[in-house]
Amino acid sequence: MDKQLIPRGLRRTSFTNFLMWLVPWVLMLGVGLYAIYLCLAEGLFHTNMDNRFAFGLWIYLDLTVIALGAGAFFTGFLLYILRRDELKSVINSAVVVGLICYSGAVAVLMVDVGQPLRAWFTFWHPNTHSMLTEVTFCLTVYLTVLLIEYLPIVLKNRKLRQIPRFMVFEFQLHKIMPVLAGVGTFLSFFHQGSLGGLYGVLQGRPFAYREALGIWPSTFFLFVLSAAAVGPSFVLLITWLVQRISRKQLVKPEVFRFLGKVSGILLIVYILLKAIDTLIWMNYTSPESGFAAYMFYHAGSFGTWILVLELVVLGLVPAVLLVTPKMRARPGVLVGAALAACCGIVVNRFVMTVQTLALPTLPFDAVLSYSPSWEEIATFLAVVAYGVLLYSLSYRYMTLFPQERDLYQSSWR
Repeated sequence: MDKQLIPRGLRRTSFTNFLMWLVPWVLMLGVGLYAIYLCLAEGLFHTNMDNRFAFGLWIYLDLTVIALGAGAFFTGFLLYILRRDELKSVINSAVVVGLICYSGAVAVLMVDVGQPLRAWFTFWHPNTHSMLTEVTFCLTVYLTVLLIEYLPIVLKNRKLRQIPRFMVFEFQLHKIMPVLAGVGTFLSFFHQGSLGGLYGVLQGRPFAYREALGIWPSTFFLFVLSAAAVGPSFVLLITWLVQRISRKQLVKPEVFRFLGKVSGILLIVYILLKAIDTLIWMNYTSPESGFAAYMFYHAGSFGTWILVLELVVLGLVPAVLLVTPKMRARPGVLVGAALAACCGIVVNRFVMTVQTLALPTLPFDAVLSYSPSWEEIATFLAVVAYGVLLYSLSYRYMTLFPQERDLYQSSWR
């Protein structure tokens, strides 16, 4: 029965080996679900967050996951709107990755709220003055868009294609993919931006507060650009990792190079604007709030090293490598640069959440400390396990890489 579900013409490992691969992830998911149960049934005292440190590991990693998941909307934008047909080979995988990132982020947010049965309050009693209201609506709608985009991938399963109605439905869905790509791009632009704009308007947090460009703070645009820059790199990394685990060539090398080029160009633009934004903050915004910029980098363990790490080591260096054709042509350098770019966003989201809340808001305030509880860690690991399980099932029983069949057949000629 299992072999009948595997796409025709593709090679997969035995069902026994596949089950052995799934076992540790199922166990990790089980531990995480138990931690979620404790937080929902007994209360958020199981976490190490409090009224002063309301944004902890969950929000930090949510912002990171949502940024990395931007590869779904940006790949769809390049393929369906800008007609870059070479991305057809990774679009299905990008949709699955986006679905995992966004559904996992929404699940963790429901735990973070602590009362998921009241989640509908956000929609029925929206705070129209809050950026988080717009983020909630955009996240929900875009998750729905991703589910619709995931349907054609499921309906291409060889058993489901035997049902004529499903074939017709899948064909009709393909007609609206450009529309869904446009809607996804629009929604992602605003919720990525509003997540950044949320920090930029915090006048009581001088480390994060930024001047407005029009009606939005500069962090609105930086969050959008950073997500678009690392999205292709994350798709590249996932594809490379699946190739290594499966020991099969899934896409042609030029696809990797194109993803790296797009990511590098956008990363160069982002680092340039981020550097300008940082200099303006250091010389004008921060002093006007009563803090010299150096004071924020002498508090606790937050030294200037974190600024250099974000902008230079994990920003400028991988950007230069990705835009240089000779470097991009070397697989090891290409993958390493893509990994560094993704790590740079991880550091950026850490700075904007954990560091922002830990640093003092008044000159006589102390630096706050925070470390996540095991329940917080287990909850996020549950999302990781869920993602691996969904991607593994999708890869085994669906066609995530259309070039895989041709590349596999050509290797035997």
